[in-house]
Amino acid sequence: KISFGIGTDSHYADKPGGRRVYRESIKKMTECVKLMNDKKVEFLVELGDFVDKGNNGEVTLKYLDAIEKVYRMFSGPRYHVLGNHDTDKTTKAQFMSRIENTGIKKDATYYSYDHKGVHFVVLDACYNSKGESYAPGNHGWKDTWIPPEELAWLAKDLASTSKPVIAFCHQQLCGVGAHYVKNADKLREVLQKNKNVLAAINGHNHGGGYKQIAGIHYYTLKAMVEGGGEKNNSYAIVDVHADNSLTVTGYRKATSKEMAKG
Repeated sequence: KISFGIGTDSHYADKPGGRRVYRESIKKMTECVKLMNDKKVEFLVELGDFVDKGNNGEVTLKYLDAIEKVYRMFSGPRYHVLGNHDTDKTTKAQFMSRIENTGIKKDATYYSYDHKGVHFVVLDACYNSKGESYAPGNHGWKDTWIPPEELAWLAKDLASTSKPVIAFCHQQLCGVGAHYVKNADKLREVLQKNKNVLAAINGHNHGGGYKQIAGIHYYTLKAMVEGGGEKNNSYAIVDVHADNSLTVTGYRKATSKEMAKG
């Protein structure tokens, strides 16, 4: 039915790194976008940590403008998921003002859209335990939550559709630990109640991963920023088939996966 592209954790910044090769993410994103155009995927989603911090907010916004310019080279609809590093030195409002989510309100950090009979949901887990948005100086990457109002919005959004559903979030939703949303169990309850959710796709854990819980596939894409050179790039194409099974085709170091309908 649908073929779309995903990438995550580019962490672009014009600064030196070790294991994370920040400067190469411009070249890696360029390769990703070119392949997605060549394969004629229908839309492209970046799953968060688009940029990394500079010395101040102004520098970080320059990094954001630079990699967003590359991302805009994709010829179809484009979507962003907020990651924790996207607000290291800038507010959510500053980040959202410099990027574009095709057909979505400019200030919406969580939202949904339909494409060819499938319903897609983008979540924002960049909130602390008090329900406060991540922002410079109020930012602990292990303290990540979906606030009650977003859970309520999600329940209402899912109740409004009978289409199969795929959700996107930066942080992991399928367990307990540093990389997981702290109230992921509550989030999964909402997803499982719908009965039509096929998968949740995320980044954040740079090593990638996969689980299936209650018939829902939880796929974590490996990070783009880890390691130098073309071989250490990571991005993938997801095919949604007529029977609602999914195929993830990984490129470079990204992991491929066949996911039967649960």
